[in-house]
Amino acid sequence: MKTWKYRLLAGVLTLGLAASLAACGQKTGDQTQDGDKDLEKITFVLDWTPNTNHTGVYVAMEKGYFEEAGLEVEVVQPPEDGAEVLVASGKAQFGVSFQDYIAPGLIGDDPLPITAVAAIIQHNTSGIISRAGEGMDTPKGLEGHKYATWDLPVEKATIQQVMEADAGDFSKVELIPSTVTDEVSALQSKSVDAIWIYYGWAGIACQVAGLDTDYFAFADIDPVFDFYTPVIIGNNTYLTEHTDQAKAFMAALTKGYEYCMEHPEEAAQILMDAAPELGSNEELVVESQKYLAGQYQADAARWGEFDPDRWSGFFTWLNDNQLLEGTVDPNAGFSNDYLPQK
Repeated sequence: MKTWKYRLLAGVLTLGLAASLAACGQKTGDQTQDGDKDLEKITFVLDWTPNTNHTGVYVAMEKGYFEEAGLEVEVVQPPEDGAEVLVASGKAQFGVSFQDYIAPGLIGDDPLPITAVAAIIQHNTSGIISRAGEGMDTPKGLEGHKYATWDLPVEKATIQQVMEADAGDFSKVELIPSTVTDEVSALQSKSVDAIWIYYGWAGIACQVAGLDTDYFAFADIDPVFDFYTPVIIGNNTYLTEHTDQAKAFMAALTKGYEYCMEHPEEAAQILMDAAPELGSNEELVVESQKYLAGQYQADAARWGEFDPDRWSGFFTWLNDNQLLEGTVDPNAGFSNDYLPQK
């Protein structure tokens, strides 16, 4: 798992987010509002430093949604092994992951005991960004240009497939080992021509900086790439043995993300209050939050809901292209059962 797993966000969530933050949590005391019982303590582990993907968690804390549900939630930073391992071990009950990160852990006779229980963002917003007007607004246009690569099998297979769909030749792309920590600077300096980004952060950063760009999203070219990234994962034992509390957590978290959708500017401020390091990029945080307000739920019937066909379609693609060290069950690893019913 460790050899295959990769961290695209390491090159994406960098403007003002590089410093590690101390663990932060909701301190709610020892009792619920009616004073009758102790709060159920839950540890929630991030995938990276706090950013706009996580705003719903901080809103639910600030607004008291968790406390109203009888929960005391602590947010912690991920260990080197990632959120998946901490959740699987039971040291955290919930965390943030990605469908592609989960896949390797579900292979074999002893899979990681984790389940994706909500999609933070309904559609995959990742794609390739480049300077405007240089011909890279479509995949074929990458031919002859410098692309900042992590040299990862899934990454390269994705780009090759969308290029071939556009009559392009992946072998004609100049692959430059990625050292990108600031997409705006990298494009402006012309050290690279094209970068894989998540638009909700790096794309918005380019807009805020006034940099004219071209962009294409992988999901717009091939629906198999409309997989789920990022997601909320839960520990299987906790989900089974504490089902009521798990559902209460998800109901409170849903309220947090619904608030983000309805009040993006206020939600952005709550995030910056919780993570003051983000304050130096206030405009970026606010604009990113406004963008994500339309992406969290998008066209789904409710926030967090998985489309089984989209989930299995991506896992099937991984299997068909032999991108895993084994075969993953296309229908494994997710559940809609813990989301509040509409």
